[in-house]
Amino acid sequence: MSTEQPDPDAPADSEDASAKLFGQWDTEEIEFRDVSTERYITVTPIAHTMGRHADKQFKKSQISIVERLINRLMQTDENTGKKQLTTQLTRDAFETIHDRTDENPVQILVRAVENAAPREETVRLKYGGISVPKAVDVAPQRRVDQALKFLAEGVHSDSFKTETDAADALARQLMGAANDDVDTYAVSQKEEKERVAAAAR
Repeated sequence: MSTEQPDPDAPADSEDASAKLFGQWDTEEIEFRDVSTERYITVTPIAHTMGRHADKQFKKSQISIVERLINRLMQTDENTGKKQLTTQLTRDAFETIHDRTDENPVQILVRAVENAAPREETVRLKYGGISVPKAVDVAPQRRVDQALKFLAEGVHSDSFKTETDAADALARQLMGAANDDVDTYAVSQKEEKERVAAAAR
């Protein structure tokens, strides 16, 4: 019988491949339906990297999509800097999602981001002093950024100054977006952006 003990000086990146997010959710068998955003949706069992991505502009895509959601949820006046509270909120929301759908909540999050990511938006071009809207394709990384923004805004609007718990609001937003429900804030914002872009073609 081997009596080898794990090396305490081993680097943090050499973690066990069987590690799970929050100790519960598998991140190995996640399916991606949108090929364009797959490269920019990173799924890892780590929910807090302590700002390792902050030194480069596009390195944010290399950190977990769960941590990116947590960071986006903190970007309001009331929640700025409350990382532990927001992480616990996300953990509770994931447990609610699993109880209601019996699916891996990480898979639900990935599907929600894919469904809430707009493919087109408008920019303003000036021709001789006249501002004209023009439809443009959205870059894959911006699509993921926009989806996370819409999800966070939906959670804030559902839970701020209401009786709805923030964790429950997050669970409902993620499940609704994963089902491509137009009544969900994130999906409705995506549809609105694409509708305006279609009219500006």
